[in-house]
Amino acid sequence: MAVDYAVIVVYLAGMLAMGWWGMRRAKSKSEFLVAGRRLGPAMYSGTIAAIVLGGASTIGGVGLGYQYGLSGAWMVFTIGLGLLVLSVFFSARIARLKVYTVSEMLDLRYGGRAGIISGVVMWAYTLMLAVTSTIAYATIFDVLFDVNRTVAIVLGGAIVVAYSTLGGMWSITLTDMVQFVVKTIGILLILLPVAVVKAGGFSEMKAQLPTEYFDPLGIGGETVFTYVLIYTFGMLIGQDIWQRVFTARSDTTARWGGTVAGTYCLVYAIAGAVIGTAAKVMYPDLASADSAFATIVTDELPVGVRGLVLAAALAAVMSTSSGALIACATVANNDIWSRLRGVVGRGAGDEPHDEVKGNRAFILIMGIAVILIAIALNDVVEALTVAYNLLVGGLLVPIIGGLLWRRGTAAGALSAVAVGGVAVIGLMWHYGILANQPIYYGLLASLAVYVVVSLATPPTDAAVLAAWRERLTGRGEPAPEAPAHPGSPDHLSPSGV
Repeated sequence: MAVDYAVIVVYLAGMLAMGWWGMRRAKSKSEFLVAGRRLGPAMYSGTIAAIVLGGASTIGGVGLGYQYGLSGAWMVFTIGLGLLVLSVFFSARIARLKVYTVSEMLDLRYGGRAGIISGVVMWAYTLMLAVTSTIAYATIFDVLFDVNRTVAIVLGGAIVVAYSTLGGMWSITLTDMVQFVVKTIGILLILLPVAVVKAGGFSEMKAQLPTEYFDPLGIGGETVFTYVLIYTFGMLIGQDIWQRVFTARSDTTARWGGTVAGTYCLVYAIAGAVIGTAAKVMYPDLASADSAFATIVTDELPVGVRGLVLAAALAAVMSTSSGALIACATVANNDIWSRLRGVVGRGAGDEPHDEVKGNRAFILIMGIAVILIAIALNDVVEALTVAYNLLVGGLLVPIIGGLLWRRGTAAGALSAVAVGGVAVIGLMWHYGILANQPIYYGLLASLAVYVVVSLATPPTDAAVLAAWRERLTGRGEPAPEAPAHPGSPDHLSPSGV
C-alpha cells in the first residue's frame, strides 16, 4: 500500500498547492467568489461536472447499482437531467444577471426583501450539503489509512477548508479541474472496464443475477419520480450550482459547457450502476451496499492503480464539499450578514471593508462549523434529505416562477417560501424524513400559495420589471467593483482560461 499512500499524499499536496496559487489570483470579490466570471468552455464544463458528481454520486451510485442493478443509475441520471435542463433553458439568463447569489436574483425580480428568507433557507441547504460531503471523508480515509471517523473528517475537511479559504473560487475551480480528470481516469477508464472483466462480462452478469437487475425501472417508478423532484429540480435552484453558472464568461459558455457537463453526468451514472452490478456478481453477500466501491477497489485493482481510483473517490467528495462550502459562506455573508449589518449598522457612514478578506473569513468560519457538525452527525441520508426537501419545497416555485411568470409578486414569493418550507418540515415530522409525501405535498402547497397570493396582490412595479428585463438581456449591468491591485488577474488576458 506504500505506493497507494504516495499517490494519495501527492494528490492532497497538489490540492493545497492549487489553493496557494489561487490566492495569488483572487484579488477582488468577483475573482474570489465567481472566478472573475471568466471561465471558458473547457474549464466551465469540468468544474460544473465536478461539483454535481460528489461522494453520493460515486460511492452511493455504485452502492445503488449493487442493490438494484442498472436502475441504480437513476439517482445520478436525474442529476444529469437537471443540469441539462438548467443549461439549455435557464443558464444563459442566470449568467447575464451578474449577481452572486440566488437571493440577489429574487430581490432583483420581485423588488422587495424576498431574498432574506430565501437566504436563510439556502444557507441551511448548503450547510447540510457541505456537512454530508465532509462526512464521506470518514469512509475513504478509513479505507486508506485505517483512522477513526473523527480524525478522517478533520483531515479531509481541513484540506478542503484550507484551499477554499486561500483562493476562493479560483482555487476551487483549479482543484475541480484536477478532480474531474482524476475521476474520469479512475472511474470511467480504469474501474469500469476492470469491474466488467472481473465479473466475467455482461453475459456472465446476466446469467448470475436476477432479471430485475437489468430492468430500467427495477428501483421503482415512484423512487424515480422522487429523484426527479428532488435532484433534477434541485439542480435548477441550488446556490452551489448557480455560483458555478456565474463563473461562465458568456451565456454561450454557460449553455453549451453545461450541456457537455450534463451529458457527462449521464455517462457517469450508467458507469456507477454497471460497476455496482459487477460487484454484486463478485461479492454477493456484502453487509452494506455502500461498501461495494471500496471492496472492489481494494480487492481487484493493482498497487498504484488502486491509489489513483481511491483518489478519484476522494476527488468526488472534495469537489462537492468545496463547492457547497463556498456557496454556504457566500450566502451567509452576502445574503444574511450583510443585511443584518445594514439593519443594525450605521449605513452609509460605515468605513469600507475588504470584501475578499470578509468572504475568506466566512469560508473559514463556515468550514470549522461544517467539520464540527459532521463529527456530531451520524445519519447522512436523513440530513441530505432534509436539505433537499427544504430547498425544493421552499424555493423551487418562487425561483422558477420568477423566471417564467411575469405576474408573480414579492408577496407570492414570500408566501411560497414560508408555506412550502413549513409544509415540508411538518410533513417530514408526520410521515418521516425519508417519506416521499413531504416533497410532493410541500411543492403543491408552495405552488398553490404562490399563484393565489400573486393574483390577489398588486402586480410587481413596472420599473422593477423593466430593470429585471434589462438585466436578463445583459444590458443592465451592476455597479462595477473597485479596480483590482496592479498585477492582479484583472490585468491578465482571460483567453487561456
